[in-house]
Amino acid sequence: MSEYKLTVGLEIHAELNTKTKMFCDSRNDADEKRPNVNICPVCLGYPGTLPVINKEAVSSVLRLGVAVNGELADYTEFDRKNYFYPDIPKGYQISQYKFPLVQGGQLAGVKITRIHLEEDTAKSTHAGDGSLLDFNRAGVPLMELVTEPVIHDAGTAAKFAKELQLTLTYLGIAHANMEKGEMRVEANISVSKGEKLGTKVEVKNLNSFKAVEKAIQYEYERQISLLDRGEGVVQETRGWDENKSETFSQRKKEESHDYRYFGDPDLPKLFVSEIEGFDKETLKKSLPELPEEKRARYRASFELKEEDIEIYVQAKEWGNLIEETAAILRDVKMTQLASNYITSDLKEVINAESLAEVIKMISLGEISSRGAKDILKIIQTDGGDVRKIAEDKNLLQLSDREELKKIVDEVLSEKKDAPINFLVGQAMKKSGGRANPVVLQELFLEVLNS
Repeated sequence: MSEYKLTVGLEIHAELNTKTKMFCDSRNDADEKRPNVNICPVCLGYPGTLPVINKEAVSSVLRLGVAVNGELADYTEFDRKNYFYPDIPKGYQISQYKFPLVQGGQLAGVKITRIHLEEDTAKSTHAGDGSLLDFNRAGVPLMELVTEPVIHDAGTAAKFAKELQLTLTYLGIAHANMEKGEMRVEANISVSKGEKLGTKVEVKNLNSFKAVEKAIQYEYERQISLLDRGEGVVQETRGWDENKSETFSQRKKEESHDYRYFGDPDLPKLFVSEIEGFDKETLKKSLPELPEEKRARYRASFELKEEDIEIYVQAKEWGNLIEETAAILRDVKMTQLASNYITSDLKEVINAESLAEVIKMISLGEISSRGAKDILKIIQTDGGDVRKIAEDKNLLQLSDREELKKIVDEVLSEKKDAPINFLVGQAMKKSGGRANPVVLQELFLEVLNS
């Protein structure tokens, strides 16, 4: 066990899927392929233009705040964060500093410091000796969530990011597709021997959950190596090179005073509780069932395996299938059986009525487990009526005791002293695999014990 303690805090940005941008009425469209079409004088930073706050974006962040049980601001304001990059046309970014919309809260066991709202930057594409700028993304509403430095392993960091992505999609406020850059993770990482935190290094460009985990682990090992050699860790911003699986130095880390924050004089101060629909109770009523609530309901109502529950929580179409099937079956044991077939035998979602019919037929002994798998395979490729498929493919089990007794007698006449499982297997062969093995075993025991 290492004597060094890893401490991580995350900063996660997610673009909100509002119809328009944060401070203007230009279209917010992450799927737009043509460069520089969703733009206007406001998001291009033309002199004399005035921004207007997007109410839907504020509502989205407040709803997330309620979902993570955070404290909603009564008073909030927007600030100018001053820095000079080509992707910031105004020479400053409108963000929030001292008065964020949400403070505190918790998600996936990780404490949250704050959630605030700002505008995104333009997209830079580096080509040869120059760079190209696409301002379609400039001014898009961007939520930033900051956690407390309470994460002590890379797996927990990745798990938190996944749960946040899931929560954002459940709330319907963001698509949070990391491949498209709609959700971006930065990790503040330090290593120390005692309780006092070590020098913080920020790692950017983490565009997948795997990258989050690998970058944190790499940085942990890199900093330990420096400390063991008696060298200090430099406070800086580093990038993540996916191809080399290592971090690299980008620039000296800025402090908050370097940005010279001050309140934006063009935007009004907001007294949130005075805005209609922004009180906590109204916002709470607007929330859907959240991922952790769904997990708890599946445990209590269906008593499903944790790994199955996670499939249904992560993918809504599969969650809908198990719920619709359960509503038809109205039996916990049969619902659990249905779940086993969903997770083992279905590659695509099928009609809940068909799945329920298959489960009922298994429970009644009308088809075998093997027969059920065959039927489900046919339904996925060709569709059709469950019972008709069972009849046409000769998959209905033989359960008639008189008919099966003839097979039992025939097997015993050939091999009476064999183990019971062997005898049942022989009888199954003679029936072409259609005999009900439970009834066969009962018949063999009755004859052998008589």
